[in-house]
Amino acid sequence: MTDQTRWGIDQVQVRNKAVKYQKDLVSSAMAHVVKMHESGITDLMIEIEAEYERKYGQNKKDNLVL
Repeated sequence: MTDQTRWGIDQVQVRNKAVKYQKDLVSSAMAHVVKMHESGITDLMIEIEAEYERKYGQNKKDNLVL
């Protein structure tokens, strides 16, 4: 068992909670995806790819300041 009074334990616990929350979101989404038909899953994939590209893509236009 880890000593709970050590420095940095609270940061580890916060990080672990964030990881668990993300995993819970994925499992909840998968429970809904299982119920969907092929066309709905395809539409969802397109939306997820667009959101991923918006957040993490290397778009040159996002770096411009007007």
